[in-house]
Amino acid sequence: MSDLIKVQRKGQVTIPSRLRVQLGLADGDFVEARAHRGRIVLTPRRMADREYSPDQRRVIDARLARAEADIKAGRVSKAYSDHEEFTTDLHRAAAKLGPEKD
Repeated sequence: MSDLIKVQRKGQVTIPSRLRVQLGLADGDFVEARAHRGRIVLTPRRMADREYSPDQRRVIDARLARAEADIKAGRVSKAYSDHEEFTTDLHRAAAKLGPEKD
């Protein structure tokens, strides 16, 4: 079943509530709009788009790629069995650096 939607000023359209419910769209969600073979295709963009802007997402993706490269290259810290082991190792490393200077 299709819906007839009127184009308003500035090209605005309202996605019918039936379709919004069907697709799980809520206020503030994003949809990607593109032209495809003479049609306008709207595609919902999920959680990442809800939390971050496209610029923020690019920064996050670049940092994740660097982290993955570090892991593949073996640049990782040792695994700790619990927080106490980590804290002990952290204090040991700090003691090697010497006293804090104000």
